[in-house]
Amino acid sequence: MQKIIAFFMTLLMFLFPKLNIPENDFDKDAMTTDYTYVFVHGLSGWGEYDFYYKAFPYWGVFGGDLMSYLRARGIDAHGASVSGTASAWDRACELYAQLTGTVTDYGKEHSERCHHARYGKDYTGNALIGSWSAEDKINILGHSFGGATVLTLVKLMDEGSEAERAVTPAEELSDLFTGGKGDWFYSVTTLSAPINGTSAYEVKDEENKLSDVGMTTTFFNTATTPPMDGRIAEDCAAYDMLIDNALKTAAGFKALDNVYYFSIPCCLTDIDENGNSVPDVEKMENMFTVSSREMGKYTGYTAGGYYLDESWQPNDGLVNTISARAPFGAPQQDFDENNIQPGIWNVMPTYRGDHMSLEGGLLKTNNVRQLYADLIRTINGIGA
Repeated sequence: MQKIIAFFMTLLMFLFPKLNIPENDFDKDAMTTDYTYVFVHGLSGWGEYDFYYKAFPYWGVFGGDLMSYLRARGIDAHGASVSGTASAWDRACELYAQLTGTVTDYGKEHSERCHHARYGKDYTGNALIGSWSAEDKINILGHSFGGATVLTLVKLMDEGSEAERAVTPAEELSDLFTGGKGDWFYSVTTLSAPINGTSAYEVKDEENKLSDVGMTTTFFNTATTPPMDGRIAEDCAAYDMLIDNALKTAAGFKALDNVYYFSIPCCLTDIDENGNSVPDVEKMENMFTVSSREMGKYTGYTAGGYYLDESWQPNDGLVNTISARAPFGAPQQDFDENNIQPGIWNVMPTYRGDHMSLEGGLLKTNNVRQLYADLIRTINGIGA
């Protein structure tokens, strides 16, 4: 599926010239840190390990590769490649292997319980980044389900996994599951991420199907279908993004005292005369408008009894704006450049864009270079 999408997008590149964006440089003298940046894609996404990334970069899209842009200006930035449909756990394990240049280990307990192979791709000698430690920290960013992936990785790095430690001989245990490495991160940023789930899975018609029978349904059906390897249904992205499940997971995402947290929620809906949130159809990708409209008028209970009120209606076409701010109950504050604190979610102003806008958009292009340049200046200048 990824290859088909990438081929289609590559053809579109001939129809859409690259954005004319000012080539701003970074003032190294204004930086207090200069750690590596790692970007993690969302559902059915791709990264630098995928051959079609050069032709059609996930980060930047028609505006040009964001990673190349940043590296040309002295920022060490890389785009990871993780499974397009697997669970946040599996994606976090893949991400760890890429960052450390090791064999992907999904864990003995997890793989046996979920009925799939324990080991995946071997990145030995092919690490995504250079050294990574408490001294050589990283800044990590996740778009969409990449946000849940990133938060899962941080939790595992900090706490490890008691379940894996209980059943795995010490000599076989991945360092990911030993914990004690939360200080390997400098900052964590989620980008339009369904941290608390998405009501896109709650909006159904009388036949118990997603109400959009067009492109959005096709996207959900293909983007969230679990790998066909015999695994249990719960070990996939779709299960993780159900609100009931996401809320339980989010409750375990502890904000680490020495890590800076940022989030950028998106919204491209407006309130109509009936009080519903309706999409800005002039600016939203066509594939999201129907799901956005349905999400924008939906209230009701999840299967687990959680009530979705009107605060869940503003959305970006796939993710509810309220869900993308921070884990519910976590310490948070609206972003204040003069008061950036670690151990608390610094919620950036809501970005006026749909779910693809922070990638760079598709048919509705966005200047993401400027957005990320500003964010990196903020992160690298903390304490200046």
